Amino acid sequence: MSPVHGYYVTYVGASGVMSTACCTGGVRRLPCPMENVWIPPHDRAVYASFERDSRGRLHNEPESATRGCFQRDRDRIIHSAAFRRLAYKTQVFVNHEGDFFRTRLTHSLEVAQIARSVCRYLRLNEDLGEALALAHDLGHPPFGHAGEDALQDLMNPYGGFDHNAQSLRVVTEMETRYAEFDGLNLTWETLEGVVKHNGPLVGELNNRPLPRVIEEYSKVQDLELHTFAGPEAQIAAISDDIAYNNHDIDDGLRAGLFTIDDIKDVPLVGPIFADVSRDFPDLDQSRQIHEAVRRLIGAMVTDLIAETSARITDLGPQSAQDIREAGGAIAGFSEQMRNNDAGVKAFLFEHMYRHYKLNRMTSKGRRVVQDLFHLLVSEPGCLPSDWQVRVKGADEAATAQTVADFIGGMTDRFALDEHRHLFDLQSRIS
Repeated sequence: MSPVHGYYVTYVGASGVMSTACCTGGVRRLPCPMENVWIPPHDRAVYASFERDSRGRLHNEPESATRGCFQRDRDRIIHSAAFRRLAYKTQVFVNHEGDFFRTRLTHSLEVAQIARSVCRYLRLNEDLGEALALAHDLGHPPFGHAGEDALQDLMNPYGGFDHNAQSLRVVTEMETRYAEFDGLNLTWETLEGVVKHNGPLVGELNNRPLPRVIEEYSKVQDLELHTFAGPEAQIAAISDDIAYNNHDIDDGLRAGLFTIDDIKDVPLVGPIFADVSRDFPDLDQSRQIHEAVRRLIGAMVTDLIAETSARITDLGPQSAQDIREAGGAIAGFSEQMRNNDAGVKAFLFEHMYRHYKLNRMTSKGRRVVQDLFHLLVSEPGCLPSDWQVRVKGADEAATAQTVADFIGGMTDRFALDEHRHLFDLQSRIS
């Protein structure tokens, strides 16, 4: 791989080996070259999360003879029904708008790839980082943030709706696959990362009310909501930012919501696209976009590794618990990259997330969720039989929560089908 301009590009080849292309410029640097980097499990850093130190599962069960507990968590997440449904849930574009655009599933896979690569280089627990990346969107309802905003407004009288809290509800209660317990019975460390990957949920460092679902669960199992999450969860959270910023640029360009010329003044993005155009003047636009996006991901990943490494050196943690109790995030971007990241988000907000085409899609999605919620709360007899069992004898708040669970688990196309069955008088009863 030949050098490009202004940063190191970090990537994982087909053999699974992480490599770096050495460049010049203003982004944080890593020692270069970085060939054949692979950290075996027995050579993890002292501040990584170790299987032997796991606080275990809420329900005791024999551990696997062939898999570590965090690998087993990852496998349970992948095999869950909620994970499969992510294939037909909106990331930005509603599912039927096109097969090419990202869905919640493809987004989660991209986040997992980034998180695993970063955890590997920082000598953290790759299995835990990957599990958290794959689980982080399990609680998202249909129609992306429009669906979540609608459910949040509708559930305000009943304790609210939050997709992180809903992810916890999915993995601890709503997945009903195992004979001896509800949920997936994940380890404490995975559950902690699901709810705390963005930081503490109580105390001086948090200014948002604690979601009711998480508050109720904390009475069953203490997830230490006043501390930061472990290092792997923090890496997974920033890997989410890296993935969605860059694939939204990719999808937005390919959907024609904005052009390469429109992004020429966006920090980091514009210069990298200009570099690609200069390096490959005859390259077709589709491949220009792919080349630029992979360089953008590389620049952000490299900055994340460099800044996080520097913070770790300053803190000198001797355990994952030291990172939880550090009083601040240990994983993060440099100040320059934080500014770049803010510039990218501001551009996408103005030119993509508020584009009239997306406004029309999200408006329809919001109305579908609102219609379904109002009807099913007022007429719970319209719920499928197995869901009616859950509301039998329940008060209004419990009924509303069950309806939110039912709608929250829907895919985009199932929600549209249910709306048609319930509101189109010509539709056959399903």
